[in-house]
Amino acid sequence: MSDQRRPCVILHSPQLGENIGAAARVMRNFGLTDLRLVSPRDGWPNPAADTMSAGAFDAGVVVNVHETLQDALEGVTYLIAATARLRGIEKRVTDAVGAAAAAFGRSGGDGKGIAAVMFGGEKAGLPNEAVALSDLLMTYPVDPDFKSLNLAQAVCVFVHEWGKLNAAENPSNFPSQNQVKPLEVPSMPDANPSTRDDVFRMFEHFEFELERAGYFFPPEKTPLMKDNLRSALIRADWTEQEVQTFRGAIKALAIGRGKARVVRED
Repeated sequence: MSDQRRPCVILHSPQLGENIGAAARVMRNFGLTDLRLVSPRDGWPNPAADTMSAGAFDAGVVVNVHETLQDALEGVTYLIAATARLRGIEKRVTDAVGAAAAAFGRSGGDGKGIAAVMFGGEKAGLPNEAVALSDLLMTYPVDPDFKSLNLAQAVCVFVHEWGKLNAAENPSNFPSQNQVKPLEVPSMPDANPSTRDDVFRMFEHFEFELERAGYFFPPEKTPLMKDNLRSALIRADWTEQEVQTFRGAIKALAIGRGKARVVRED
């Protein structure tokens, strides 16, 4: 994808260099490189940002610092504002999925459109005058009793959704995503579902008996063989009763039952 199709991220009055660096890092994770800062409290450059960026600045994230939002919006043709407080302003409101789709659609590959996503500072979020300039409001389904979301984490939610659209349009660049398929939500079993610790004990029981029977050979392949067995078994979505039944079957195969029972020293 050309740089013209990638939205820019604007951080309005960010305070902590660590958050700027972490935001740059996650931007680069998902292929975004245009980061614009409006009046960062601690100035720029900021050593704390370098540390948290994990090399994102060297890997292509370009930071431009502006004194005013108007300057930061140079060339922007579509502005999305992230806010937890809708403030009664008559604007269209969407979530991260909708905002990513809007940014993706309004960024022109011919260079005629630049979408921007704007996030407010850690202390107070975006000022009203910044929200008023936006075309679209983006909000997240955070708990009303605890709305405070870390600045870099807020950026992450959006860029992840944008990255999914980018991967769908450019599948050859993201081979791992070819394995991602729509998931039919599994229904809750009628009986009590097993806990993972019960399942792990079942695995250990099964693997102990297989080890005793000499199944794991050659030794260097044992970890892979165990992983394959566990992967196959876990798909059964076990209930408590099924785990108990299977462990009983393991025990019966190992030492028998009734007249067929054998005596083992262990």
